[in-house]
Amino acid sequence: MRNKPTYQDLENQITELKRQNEVLRLKKNPTNFSADKYSKMIGNIGDVIVIINGEGLNEYKSPNIEKFFGWKPEDVVGKNTFDNVHPEDLEYVQDFIEKIIREPGVVRTTELKYKCKDGSYKWIEFTCCNLLHDPDINGLLGNYRDITQRKQAEESLRINAEKYHAIFNNVIDTYYESSIDGKILEISPSIKFTSKGQYTAADLIGKSMYEIYNDASEREVLISLLKKEGIVSDFEITLKNKDGSLVPCSISSKIIFDSHGQPSKIIGSLRDITERKRFEAELITARKRAEESESRFRALYNASFGGICVHDKGIILECNLGLSTMSGYSIEELIGMNGLLLIAERSRKHVMDKILSGYEKPYEAFGVHKNGHEFPMRLEARNIPYKGNMVRTVEFRDITEQKKAELEIIKSKEKAEESDRLKSAFLANMSHEIRTPMNGIIGFANLLKEPGLKSEQQQEYLDIIEKSGARMLNIINDIVSISKIESNQMEVNIKESNINMQMEYIYSFFKPEVEGKGMLFSYQNSLPSEDAIIKTDREKVYAILTNLVKNAIKYSDKGSIEFGYIKKGKFIEFYVKDTGIGIPKNRQKAIFDRFVQADISDKKAYQGAGLGLSISKAFVEMLGGKIWVESEVGEGSIFYFSLPYIVEKKKISSSESSILIPSEENSLKRFKTLIVEDDETSEKLISIAVQKHSSEIISVRTGAEAVEACRNNPDIDIVFMDIQLPEMNGYEATSQIRQFNKDVIIIAQTAYALEGDKENAITAGCNDYLSKPLKSNEVKELFTKYFSK
Repeated sequence: MRNKPTYQDLENQITELKRQNEVLRLKKNPTNFSADKYSKMIGNIGDVIVIINGEGLNEYKSPNIEKFFGWKPEDVVGKNTFDNVHPEDLEYVQDFIEKIIREPGVVRTTELKYKCKDGSYKWIEFTCCNLLHDPDINGLLGNYRDITQRKQAEESLRINAEKYHAIFNNVIDTYYESSIDGKILEISPSIKFTSKGQYTAADLIGKSMYEIYNDASEREVLISLLKKEGIVSDFEITLKNKDGSLVPCSISSKIIFDSHGQPSKIIGSLRDITERKRFEAELITARKRAEESESRFRALYNASFGGICVHDKGIILECNLGLSTMSGYSIEELIGMNGLLLIAERSRKHVMDKILSGYEKPYEAFGVHKNGHEFPMRLEARNIPYKGNMVRTVEFRDITEQKKAELEIIKSKEKAEESDRLKSAFLANMSHEIRTPMNGIIGFANLLKEPGLKSEQQQEYLDIIEKSGARMLNIINDIVSISKIESNQMEVNIKESNINMQMEYIYSFFKPEVEGKGMLFSYQNSLPSEDAIIKTDREKVYAILTNLVKNAIKYSDKGSIEFGYIKKGKFIEFYVKDTGIGIPKNRQKAIFDRFVQADISDKKAYQGAGLGLSISKAFVEMLGGKIWVESEVGEGSIFYFSLPYIVEKKKISSSESSILIPSEENSLKRFKTLIVEDDETSEKLISIAVQKHSSEIISVRTGAEAVEACRNNPDIDIVFMDIQLPEMNGYEATSQIRQFNKDVIIIAQTAYALEGDKENAITAGCNDYLSKPLKSNEVKELFTKYFSK
C-alpha cells in the first residue's frame, strides 16, 4: 500500500516541473532573448538587417534603415531590391546576388552605392548569405553597413598619394626612406641622376644604405648625430657607384618616431654636390697658384657667376668682378671696405653670428646695393689659407629670381586650388539649377493628368511648365556657350547691324516683365538710324545686352532700369543702369570671372547658372571692346561695355532686325510637309504646329530617309530638317537634297540654338532656321514668309 504524498513531496514535484520547463525554454531560445530584446537589438545596431526573397523582393528591412538612409521599412518592403542600387553598380550587384543564390550557406561581401530617400547615394558594404533552405528565413539574409566616410577617406588618400608620387617622381634631389638599421624602404627615381645613371630605384629598394656609402663610418657618424639631434642637414658623404666611381653628396635626414615615441624610420634627401666640391677644389687650387701667378688666379676668380670675396675680420682683401656687379661698387671701392656694409641692416646681426661661429653651410640673408636697394642673397663661407694666414672666403649669390619663381609657384598653387574650389561650387549650384526647372516640368506635367482640373488650373500649370522649360534652355545654352569659349571654338560673325533696332527690340521684349514688377523702364539712342548701322556680331551684341538687362531685372525690386549708348570717339559705349541691390567693391572684378557666382555664400537665392557676365565679358573682348561696372551696395549698379564704331556707306535693310507680321491664314493654301526628326516627342510637337498649314504630312527619322523622301515626292513644299540625326546629319542631308531639288523650302531646326548655327544651316542650303522648341506663331510666320501671295 502506497503512502499518501506529503505537502513537502508535492512542493518538490512542482519545483522539478518548473526546472524542466525552464530547460525546455532555454533549448528553444538558448540566448534567453525575448522578441522585444531582438527587436531593440536589431533596431540599434550599426548595420541594417535585410531579407530578400527568391524573386529579388525586399521581405524585411530593420527599422534603423530610416536612420541611415531616410527610408522607412514600409517604403522599401515588397519593392525590388535593385531599385535603390546606383545604375553604375546594377550589373555587378545582380551578378553578386546570382552567386549568392547558387551557393547556399556561403557568405559573400561586396560594396555598392545605395540610394537614400533624398535622392543622394551612400556607399554601403553589403554582406549576404543564401538561407532559402532555412524555414525561419526562407530568403537571402544580409546586412548593409554605411562606409561612405571610409570611401571618401580612401578617395582623399588616393588623391594625396597621387600628388605625393608626382612630386616624389619628379624632384631633382633624391628622397629616401630607410629603417633605423639602414634598409632602404623607398627611394625616388632621381637616384638615377645622382648616381650618374648607375642605380635605379629598383636596384636599391630592400638593400642596405651601407651598400652605397664609400665609407661606412660616414653613416655611423650620421646616425650618431641623428640620435643626438633628431635631424641633420647638409651632412657630406661619398656615394659609391656600381663601377667603383665616387659621387660627393650632401645628405639631410630626420628620424621619424612611432606613436609610442620609439624611432621607426629615417627619411632624408641626397644631393649631388660634385659641382660645389669641384668649385671648392678649384678655389683652393687657385689660391695656391695665386702666389705664382696672380693674373691666372684673377681670371679664374672672376669667372664665377656669383660674387666672391676674401676678408680678414670683416675687411675685404680680395673680390671678383661678380661681387662688383652685384653690389654696384667698383673693385677698388670694395677692397678695404667692411664686408658688413654689403649686408642689409636687418640681416647684419644674423650674418655676424654666422661669422663668429665659423658656420660653413649655405644660408640666406638680405644684401644691399650701393644705391640702397635691398635684395635676397645666399651666402656660403669657408676658412682658407691666404698669403700665410687663415682668412675667410665668402660666396654671394643674388637669389632674387629664385625667390620670384618660388612666389610664382605659391601663387599658381593657390590659384589652382581656388579654381578647383570655385568649379566644385559651380557644379553644386548647376545641379540645383538644372533640377529645379526639371522638377517644375515633371511635377506639373504629372498634375495635368489629374482628373477634374479646371481650365484656369490647367493654364496655370502649362505656364509653369513653359517657364521652367525656358529656364532650362537658358541654362543649357549658357553651359554650351561657356564650353565653346573655354575651348576657343566660339566664332565671330561680323556683318552690318542696326543697333537702334536692337535697342527697340530689347525694350519691347522686357517691358512687360519690368513694368510687371512696378518699375520704370526706358532706353536712350544717341545716334540717328542712318548712323546706327555698324559692323559687328549682331547675335553677340544682343546676348550681351540681354544678359545685362536680365541681371538688372533679377537684382532690382523697385525703382527703374535704363539702358542705352553714346558714341565716344572710335567706340560706342553701352550702359545698363538699375536701382537694385548693388555690388560690394571687393566683388566688382570677380563677378566677371567664371564659376564665381556659385561661390558667393551670402547671396540671395536668385535663379541662374552664374555664367551670364563671364559670357558677356568674353563676347565683348572678342568684338574688340571691354566691360566694367560701377556700383554701390543698396543704391544700384551701372554696367558699361564698349564696342568699336565701324561703319560703311552701305545701309542694310530694316528687315534684318524687324519682326515679320504674318498675313491672314486664309491667304495661304495648304502644303505638303516633310518632318525629319528622330525624337518621337519632338516630331509630334512639330506635326501639331504645322498641321493647320499642311494638306499632307510625311515623317521620317534619319537624314538618308529624308533624301529618299524628297526624291520620291518632288511635290513636297517644305521640309523641317532636324540637324542632329543618326547616320547622316541635317546639313549633309540638305546638301544632297539641293543636288536634285533647288526649290523646296528647307527649315533647319535644332535644340542647340548656338552662335553660328544659323549661318551653318544657310551655308548647307537651308532657307531659314528655327531653334527648338518650335512655337506656333513662329511656324505661322515661316509659312507666311515663304508662301503668302
